[in-house]
Amino acid sequence: MPRQIARAADGFTNKAVHDLRVVLRRCRSMAEGFRSIDPDKEWKKMRRQATTLFDSLGALRDCHVMGEWLEKLGQDDDPVSRTLATYLAQRESSLKQQAEAALADFDRKQWNQWSRSLPRRSARIAAHSEVFQALALARLMAARRLQTSALKTGGHGALHRLRIAVKKFRYMVENFLPQLHELWKDDLKQTQDLLGEIHDLDVLREAVDQVCAEQPAASLERWRQVLENERAARVERYRESMSGANSLWTKWRAGLPQGKAVRHASLVRLQAWSTFLDSDIQHTRRVARFALQLYDGLRRIGVLSDSEDDRELLRAAATVHEVGRAGRTRNHHKKTQKMVEQLRSLVGWRQQDVTAMARIARYHRGTLPHGAKLRDFSPAEKRKIRLLAGVLRLANALDADHDGSVKGLTLARNDGYLMIRARGLAADSDLAETIAGARHLLETSCGLPMLVRPSPGRRRP
Repeated sequence: MPRQIARAADGFTNKAVHDLRVVLRRCRSMAEGFRSIDPDKEWKKMRRQATTLFDSLGALRDCHVMGEWLEKLGQDDDPVSRTLATYLAQRESSLKQQAEAALADFDRKQWNQWSRSLPRRSARIAAHSEVFQALALARLMAARRLQTSALKTGGHGALHRLRIAVKKFRYMVENFLPQLHELWKDDLKQTQDLLGEIHDLDVLREAVDQVCAEQPAASLERWRQVLENERAARVERYRESMSGANSLWTKWRAGLPQGKAVRHASLVRLQAWSTFLDSDIQHTRRVARFALQLYDGLRRIGVLSDSEDDRELLRAAATVHEVGRAGRTRNHHKKTQKMVEQLRSLVGWRQQDVTAMARIARYHRGTLPHGAKLRDFSPAEKRKIRLLAGVLRLANALDADHDGSVKGLTLARNDGYLMIRARGLAADSDLAETIAGARHLLETSCGLPMLVRPSPGRRRP
């Protein structure tokens, strides 16, 4: 970006300002995308600094764009055209001074530090990962939802919001999904250009109404009609390419995860998020493995019904159950609940699933989930949360020492109780005592007493 800053500072020409804003927009988009995985505060700081400079150049860029439209649509003998030209020339001069001050305030030293440190963090997630596919799908769906109202009303505000949403999707694909960007780049650019030109025409229309209100009515009417015609033509071209079964939405959606793969991609996103927050990711992976072994064993012997969604919910809760330890705060299980509940746009997962995930993760330790603590859930959901939290609580206890001493589990149902054999567990250890105290929630949820014992050692020949 230093080159773009230097070129912009040399006269603040149309192209130089545009190129600098494009680079800043990409940096902001990358920071926004990565912040949903990596909550390091430096991403937010970088985005804020980029936004400050980006916004300071916005009015100057609008002035340049209006000048381009004036050259295309204006007439030499038209009073509105002459008034606009005078206004834009005066405004450009003052806006260049403001832009110069903004560049002087820009902390280039800090930006250079970020240019070295943040790429190292982003390199932990491979390009085209399912993580970015899930994020791109979330942005695609968010943009698609905005189109209905935008085309129905045709209003400036609705189309502007749609433009920003499509732009966010475009930059997510460009920054993180290079293979798909290679296939879609022309369509993405064409779509963005159409929405951008509609926005430019709306900005120019506002300027005509504000600056040229006292000009002859005939000249004003000609300008308004020309702008409306240009705008309507672009709205129609957008509608043709983005509506119906063969729209670009359909094409883009087909290139992103489908069906069950959507939930799995979001689960991979959760795993990536957890790795940036969890101080002992190996412990978390062992707990997740034990939780699934317990769940599968209970299902195999008929204690639990067969539900792939519940199994996936348990896996997700186990994946995130330690994220609250970030910052070394007390009561990390409570912080975990709050952090998970704040997750948004987890595609393939209903918000009530995310809320249930947060509660299951929260009750992996601490007080039991009784009564009012689950008052917002239906009776069936309460039973599910208590059961899965019980599984997670016992799984967490199996690695309470964070040393991986327990290697695996086997389950068997005997007369009136469940026997859980833990390979690597020492019978007289403090860990065995911790495990014994952690099984209560699962016992009461299943209605079945449980014993956790070491796996019998191999007999020597």
